[in-house]
Amino acid sequence: MTFSRVEFIARAKIDRKTLEIWIEEEWLVPQGASEASAFTESDLARVQLIRDLTHDLGVNAEGVGVVLRLIDQVHDLRKALADLAARARRSGS
Repeated sequence: MTFSRVEFIARAKIDRKTLEIWIEEEWLVPQGASEASAFTESDLARVQLIRDLTHDLGVNAEGVGVVLRLIDQVHDLRKALADLAARARRSGS
């Protein structure tokens, strides 16, 4: 499921300026351009993570960027490992 920018702002309970800053920082990367942007459930989860990092854990902006990049790298590595395992299973059959 995807959400328009307006729907996303309402669901994420953030203001437009915050969203623009987070997009500029590349903490959120919507599908599409400007007002036609589409956001996903994963983006909503990412908003909650950003809130947890900044409000609950006191992580500063630079630290949030580092944490998000590391999480993205782990996610990419898990996907690559799953793909590799699937190829190994197919070639072993």
